[in-house]
Amino acid sequence: MKRFKLRFLTLAILAVFGLYSCTDLEIEETDSFISEGFQGLEDSQSALDQLYNQIDGALGDQANTFALNEVTTDEQLVPTRGADWGDNGRWRKLHQHEWGLEEVDIITPFDQWNANQLLASQILDERSAAPQDVAAQAHFLRAFCMFWVLDLYGQVPYRDTQLPSNELPVVFTGAEAVNFIIADLDAAIGGLPSIAAGTGEQNVAGKAAARYLKAKVLLNRHVYENQLTGGGGTPAAADMQEVVNLVDQIADDGYALQEGYFEIFEASPDSETIWFGEALATGNRIYNGLHYNSTSLGGGGWNGFSTLAEFYDLFEGLPDENFYETDLLSEPASLQEERRGGVPRVGIQDGDDLVPGSNVGLGFLVGQQYDLDGTELEDRQGTPLAFTREFVDADGNSSLINNSERTGIRVQKYSPRFNDGFTGHEPFFRYADAHLMKAEAIFRGASGGDALALVNELRGLRGATALGSLTEQDLLDERGRELYVEHWRRNDMIRFGQYLRGWEFKSSEETGNTTRLLFPIPLPQLLANPGLVQNPGY
Repeated sequence: MKRFKLRFLTLAILAVFGLYSCTDLEIEETDSFISEGFQGLEDSQSALDQLYNQIDGALGDQANTFALNEVTTDEQLVPTRGADWGDNGRWRKLHQHEWGLEEVDIITPFDQWNANQLLASQILDERSAAPQDVAAQAHFLRAFCMFWVLDLYGQVPYRDTQLPSNELPVVFTGAEAVNFIIADLDAAIGGLPSIAAGTGEQNVAGKAAARYLKAKVLLNRHVYENQLTGGGGTPAAADMQEVVNLVDQIADDGYALQEGYFEIFEASPDSETIWFGEALATGNRIYNGLHYNSTSLGGGGWNGFSTLAEFYDLFEGLPDENFYETDLLSEPASLQEERRGGVPRVGIQDGDDLVPGSNVGLGFLVGQQYDLDGTELEDRQGTPLAFTREFVDADGNSSLINNSERTGIRVQKYSPRFNDGFTGHEPFFRYADAHLMKAEAIFRGASGGDALALVNELRGLRGATALGSLTEQDLLDERGRELYVEHWRRNDMIRFGQYLRGWEFKSSEETGNTTRLLFPIPLPQLLANPGLVQNPGY
């Protein structure tokens, strides 16, 4: 039996009785709960390997953290198609900002990231006797896990592994949380190796990864310090200058923008990837949007995730068609920029054979889809498989329920021809993001270059028209075009003050609702740790 303090046990019992009428709570052990006494790890390296695997899995999932970062924005949504993807309204509530206190996609990330940061603390405990290189990795990973807890929930429970097991975790918020994370990152930068770009060794963190995350934290510091009071704030000049300095130091390790946008998402070395995950995650990104008949690889698509036409329209090109002249190796048509991708009319020829999966397009898939031999594909009802911009029900009304198998523009960053079998290579940190962070910091007052020139440098490589001037909206749009479905849309929209605006299918009652800037603290965690306080509005 666990050893609870009497006053805590009494509080928990009273709270359970008080909430019993409105919810059925089952308390399971996570970081915020009392655990047995800790005496150190026997093998810190094995624990570090486990931690990397757990983080890879948490980020590689299509639900939970990914859903909170993408489905709650204008970038991803999951309509119900017949009986498929209904899931008791799970996906619709996220996109419409109508989530409640017991959504699995909100509860699970809180538990995952806190459990992961606790494991990092256990590795760092002096009784685990971790070698210096292992400790440096653990500092980085603890900061990374705390970053997600702070970003999503605004409150970070931290358990000091040196204290008795009956002591509850303290709770960091605002500046205190940011300072703890930055201290960890500084320790990581001091101990991590410099991993040169293009080596393929970015499956673990080097100095560049820690500098990238520190720049990300500093770019958002003013947001985090005002989370619990409705957001707002102004970035500090010193923080913006440090962002520029950190990105310049990342470039010193050889990281640079790369031509060939979709090649970055193949499992081969490149100059942009700063840190990638090895979990078998790319299949989630490929198949969750493809139709069941799109490809025979991977058992076929899952026909769920799509994007809004308004997000698709951020890219240059004709609105109703998006294709390559012939196959994926030909030039994009429709006047689109490279990142918008396109649909091939036929598969890639390799001698006498056609390459499996090469009939599936890249970027944004809209309009008629084709088989390897150029035959027009059909859905399961025999209707031409042409993905539409609109989400409509059987009566033709705009709706997220009772959709056909064809509604919604689909998103593809990873090609099934390279990733059949869920290849373990998903970039988490990219230099293009760091490059845009530098541009944003300069736009907000830092020295070190010209923000417009930096944005146009990237746009030039991606085949997009140069901008004549630069606004906040331009910066946000450019980040959307470059980093779609890479976990950053919610974070960016909050920083630019657009997460609370309206978009298609978002409830009008939720537009402008500052409650939605943070997710609720799961109820079992509130019962377990009185230091946690439910976020405003819940």
